[in-house]
Amino acid sequence: MRLEPYRRVLALPGVRSLMALALLARIPITAIGVTMTLHVAQDLDRGWGAAGLVGAALTVGTAVGGPLNGWFVDRRGLRPMLVVTTACEAVFWSAAPFMSYPVLLAGAFVAGVFSLPVFSVVRQSIAALVPADQRRQAYALDSMSVEMSFMAGPPLAVLLMSGLSSRITMWAIGGALVLAGVALYLTNPPVHSADGEATGGAPVRRRDWLTPRFLAVCAAGAATTLVLAGTDLGIVAMLRDAGKVELVGALLAVWGVYSLAGGFVYGALTRAVPLVALLGGLSLFTLPIGLVGDAWPLLFAVLIPAGALCAPTLSASADLVSRLVPPSARGEAMGWHGSSLTVGLAIGSPLAGWAIDHGSPAWGFASVALVSLAVTALLLTFRRLDRRPQDLIQPQPPAGSQDPAQAQDPAQAQERARSEGPADAAVTSLPATGTPVEAAAHTH
Repeated sequence: MRLEPYRRVLALPGVRSLMALALLARIPITAIGVTMTLHVAQDLDRGWGAAGLVGAALTVGTAVGGPLNGWFVDRRGLRPMLVVTTACEAVFWSAAPFMSYPVLLAGAFVAGVFSLPVFSVVRQSIAALVPADQRRQAYALDSMSVEMSFMAGPPLAVLLMSGLSSRITMWAIGGALVLAGVALYLTNPPVHSADGEATGGAPVRRRDWLTPRFLAVCAAGAATTLVLAGTDLGIVAMLRDAGKVELVGALLAVWGVYSLAGGFVYGALTRAVPLVALLGGLSLFTLPIGLVGDAWPLLFAVLIPAGALCAPTLSASADLVSRLVPPSARGEAMGWHGSSLTVGLAIGSPLAGWAIDHGSPAWGFASVALVSLAVTALLLTFRRLDRRPQDLIQPQPPAGSQDPAQAQDPAQAQERARSEGPADAAVTSLPATGTPVEAAAHTH
């Protein structure tokens, strides 16, 4: 296994501290879902349907707020956005335990709009800190960090809820989010690179990067999280029918380990795998999971292929967004990408739940896998129909200047081409745009 690519990424200035901060800052975010669900269903005694509505309101608010917060970062910088969102997190989580259900439902939407966008900020900062030819490894590390956060957050929330109370748990989440916002404010990770990637000229226009190719990457991201949400619900349903609900946590943790291992291997590969191929593989391997039927112990084995493709597919989509969008628009673009992931999660759970209610747990896996396969087929069809030449991924350097990628020696150029070539191949698996991306102007 090649560890040197990871060592080179972690040796870059600012990357190691960013990864550590991202891991800790995401833990309270991953604990929100189970905390709100248990609070509404048990403490407010409103039932699981009402709890699902609060989760949906929070999800829709987050999807709406992601691009807005990113746009704010692109225009005003990171710190002003952090002040606003951190203050909103403090207000909501300090008051949430005392809210009636109708107030909590409305407040969850507002809190989602103004939630601390840790995921998109970290991914935007990775694009600023890490050269393009090393971003695949960086985003693989980021995806593995997400897996570890999800393996820690929900169990900690359940432990606090059962051992103390939902009020203390919600206050703990709010306090941790405030600390995360303060830490991001103090460290102020860069959101635009300082290597001349975005200098001079007029501000980039949205129509120059919000292209069919970018939208296709977001669609692939949404299809990925749709599969993950459906798989999560399918696992719970299968173990419930088998009378082994106590093993849900263990199986979900093992599934997370598979994803973490897959992300590690993907980042260590010498050549990248196209995003559409990863999405297609994830969908195909998810499709037959439910066929194990009553032989539930086989779930530990049949989840391996699909689980190993979770983190690589997510990291590949983030990597492509960083390449397709000029630096001065990456905040908004990462916000749209994050919203697409949120939309996939919001659709996947109800879709799988409907299929399970009207069929069996096997149909829960099949429903989300078939939708994701349809998205994959649509993207491949677009590729065959669009024969135009590939557009530029990075902005052109200003006139009279030399692109750093062209200024390197032949050995470096060969290594860069070997690393970046497959990523470009991943882009050509998606529809080409008609307009080259223009050079960006704003720096913060």
